[in-house]
Amino acid sequence: MSALQPAGVDCHAHVIDPLRFALVPGAGYQPAAGECAPREAYWGTLAAHGITHGLLVQPSCYAYENRALVDAIAFAPGRAKGIAVVPVDVDDAALDALLACGIVGVRLNLGAFDPDFLERPAAGGFLRRMRERGLFVQVYASAAKWAHIAPLLAQSGARIIVDHMGEPDVAAGLAQPGFAAVLALGRSGRACVKLSAPYRVSRAGAPFADVVPYARACIAAFGAENCLWGSDFPFLNAARPTSYAEQLAFLAAAVPGARDRAAILADNPRRLFGFAPTATESKGGR
Repeated sequence: MSALQPAGVDCHAHVIDPLRFALVPGAGYQPAAGECAPREAYWGTLAAHGITHGLLVQPSCYAYENRALVDAIAFAPGRAKGIAVVPVDVDDAALDALLACGIVGVRLNLGAFDPDFLERPAAGGFLRRMRERGLFVQVYASAAKWAHIAPLLAQSGARIIVDHMGEPDVAAGLAQPGFAAVLALGRSGRACVKLSAPYRVSRAGAPFADVVPYARACIAAFGAENCLWGSDFPFLNAARPTSYAEQLAFLAAAVPGARDRAAILADNPRRLFGFAPTATESKGGR
């Protein structure tokens, strides 16, 4: 394990295994062969970097078919939970089945998969149902959308997770309207944020120094106690190659304080999502 971090939780990664679970044609981003990661590759990568637990996120290429996600959770009992994608009219029985499998939230992918979800008349009822179930609502959207959707999400009362810092445009500055709306949502106390996927927005490449100010602005607005980290493995649709180690290095650069970094990497996800400590940790180690 690296001296950088305690045994922690990767709060954003994907399992993509088209040999066992066929992709849904035409659904969101269709990964190339080199972007696939079966459950063994996912868990092996985490172990190689000293990460013990994972919050897996349903990728758009599987649409509403969550079988690969559920399978990867079951593969490592007690070490994984998930964020599923479900249709707006999902019934209670289907939700119950997902919760029983370790699902703790649902994802709204407002990118290529379902950009108009929040415009539907049924969206308000959906968010209310998720709130009543105690489920997190994780939202992926680029910065341009957040000025419009952040107030809607805040009013819903649901437990919101902002994907990838709201995917800001690093050329537009910290005051850009969409990112400002993300920060306002953080200050409202109604949301958490993932300090993840800097490679998606960086113009400079690793070590993503141009994204560090955005991560630090998120920490200031949301509070370190409401920040999470995720690798975004296996790095879909990356403009240039990146690595797991580079994502951890970004966390170290953005959060130089060891206490805050430990909270973001380990304590916060365990508190928010109910991960049990490892056997070593339960004996006082880390």
